[in-house]
Amino acid sequence: MNKTIKIYIGLLVLLFVGVIVVEFSTPPPVNWTKTYNENQKIPYGTYILHNELETLFPTSKVHDIKVTPYEYFDDYYSWEDSTYLTAGNFIQINEFSPTDDVSAQELLDFASFGNSIFMSTSYPPRTFFDSLGFQTDNDYSFKGAANLSFANPRLKQDSIFIQKGMSNIYFSELDTVYTTVLGYQKFDSLQQRVNFIKVNWGKGNIFLHLQPVVFTNYHLLKKNNKKYAAAALSYLPDDTIYFDSKNKFGKDLGSSPLRFILSQPPLRYAWYLALLSIFLFMIFNAKRKQRVVKVIKPLENTTVAFTKTIGNLYYETKDHDNLVNKKITYFLEHIRRVYYLDTQVLDKKFVKSLVLKSGKDESETQKLINLIAHLKAKPSCNEDDLLNLNKAIEDFYTK
Repeated sequence: MNKTIKIYIGLLVLLFVGVIVVEFSTPPPVNWTKTYNENQKIPYGTYILHNELETLFPTSKVHDIKVTPYEYFDDYYSWEDSTYLTAGNFIQINEFSPTDDVSAQELLDFASFGNSIFMSTSYPPRTFFDSLGFQTDNDYSFKGAANLSFANPRLKQDSIFIQKGMSNIYFSELDTVYTTVLGYQKFDSLQQRVNFIKVNWGKGNIFLHLQPVVFTNYHLLKKNNKKYAAAALSYLPDDTIYFDSKNKFGKDLGSSPLRFILSQPPLRYAWYLALLSIFLFMIFNAKRKQRVVKVIKPLENTTVAFTKTIGNLYYETKDHDNLVNKKITYFLEHIRRVYYLDTQVLDKKFVKSLVLKSGKDESETQKLINLIAHLKAKPSCNEDDLLNLNKAIEDFYTK
């Protein structure tokens, strides 16, 4: 192992130690995500509420529903006598109700047999809107602070003030025949709005509350806010509690074999660091073992050099006649090869055929042919003759 590899390994070890030190010395950031998860102690989880349900309902059992309401309650429905084999209160706390249409109808059926549904959500199931005859609206408050109170005068002392996390969603339309207003909210100087109702449904009741944040850990621990949550849930009879769990069976497990490693920050960082180390090792190892590629000099074009040498030889010996004859011979060969013309007789007919096939100027072509005929008949050529012929031929090629 050479010195360079040792340096790279030392740097990787220092980097690894540095990441570990930073990770364990930095306090984890506060997760303000509104999960409403009963197993989480983050600000907007519902761990405290879930644990206190047995205190609020001392004679009742708490069951966590980890499937959809339809899957759970349909198993307790007796098709023989059209009754449910279980009874109690269904509780759901969530920003957006995940209840599908089939489950929503199942909850309505469950309530109609004398049971209670308590749902605190800013966005109830769409089926409830149509069946229970209500509508909601939103005035959009940027401060998120509001006073929450109850319609019952005996619960006046349970009113609270929430300072953050609220949305000004309220009931804008109600079916007053079956609906009882239970609570209000007031944002800033806006008028008081209805946010908590009870709807008589068959032999049971459906309680709808539009501010689920009041049941989260953060707000239950603020001042004396827990009294509001207790008062809201006091409308439910002391019966079996069916709590809609956020941790459904098969939910959020993913299909990746690394799902557990990636779900834990320390393991995730270690995995990424291992991948980076392997990548760097491959780069430096390949660089160390790569074979030197020999530079091969391309073959020189000796034809050009040979032509220049022969041309210089003729020019220096002043053999102008020989050079003139060779240029004329090469030019006529070019005419025969490219334009397929007979060059034995250089008359006007030949000039006309060459002009038609080459597209060159007729007068310039005629001058070139006349010059060639003149130099072929001339007994001795000088340097000026050679230069004039060369220029005329080059003009024919380029123009």
